[in-house]
Amino acid sequence: MNLKATLLALLAFALYSTHDVVAKYLGATYSPFQIVFFASLFSFPLVTMMLVRDPTQGNLRPVHPWWVAVRSLCVVIAPAAGFYAFANLPLAQVYAILFSSPLLITLMSIPILKEKVGLWRMLAVVIGLGGVMIVVRPGATELNAGHAAAIITALSAALQSVIVRKIGREERRVVLMLYPLLGSVAVMSVVLVFVYEPMPLIDLGSMAFVSLFGFCATLLLVYAYTIGEAALVAPMQYSQIIWAMIFGALFFGETPDVATLLGAAIIVASGLFIIAREAMGGNSEQTPVLRTRSRGISPGSLRVSSAMRRPELTDKTDP
Repeated sequence: MNLKATLLALLAFALYSTHDVVAKYLGATYSPFQIVFFASLFSFPLVTMMLVRDPTQGNLRPVHPWWVAVRSLCVVIAPAAGFYAFANLPLAQVYAILFSSPLLITLMSIPILKEKVGLWRMLAVVIGLGGVMIVVRPGATELNAGHAAAIITALSAALQSVIVRKIGREERRVVLMLYPLLGSVAVMSVVLVFVYEPMPLIDLGSMAFVSLFGFCATLLLVYAYTIGEAALVAPMQYSQIIWAMIFGALFFGETPDVATLLGAAIIVASGLFIIAREAMGGNSEQTPVLRTRSRGISPGSLRVSSAMRRPELTDKTDP
């Protein structure tokens, strides 16, 4: 089953990477706000199909309204910033920065989850963030809004993941999924008034493609985490750097430089070390990286851990 889970996770992240290529293509013409609006809109019926199956009794009033509000804001910001980064930076460079999310989750878990992070994991975080500096190269290259957007995406994705880890046991799945999606559609619809560009049918279809692939990739991850060990499934996210090099060369004429590859290797190694430490137990009681199962930058995509709370997919160790 672990082999099957690993293969499913690889397929899921291949779909995510294809999803990002389409977003990058669209980003050359359209504002990221317009892309997020239509991707969220097309995701709505897909997510609704999952929400109507939520067996949990209760209403739509959040137990932790402020945490839900902050997470919803993060879910609005992350895709818009992420799509902007993809449109303005090489794919491999964006992925290298996004790979810092497990490092940021580890740091954020200290004040938010009261997690005790040991010396080795903290050292891995410091080294990994050093890898981010190698990729970004402040002072050696001209930084632009794309770099800032990629960093904001990583921060937002990490924060919303940690928040779900904190409140996930008490909030209904429908609350965790519905509020961010509604917030995204509402905010983007207001911004859309100022940035809208008419779209031919093929581009509108591409927007639907982004939604469908994000949704399907998340479902594959749900199944992969259900049948396999998190310690084996989680590292598969790093396969996206391979797709970034392939797709970047094929469609955008991008060739990652040595600094990007070196920085990415350091970030990936640090992330893998943290995953391994959490899998072995270490000093962690909550294992925030292993138990945080969402890419965090796909509009309308399901929160993996929340989707696994269906009776037939229950993981009692995860909120």
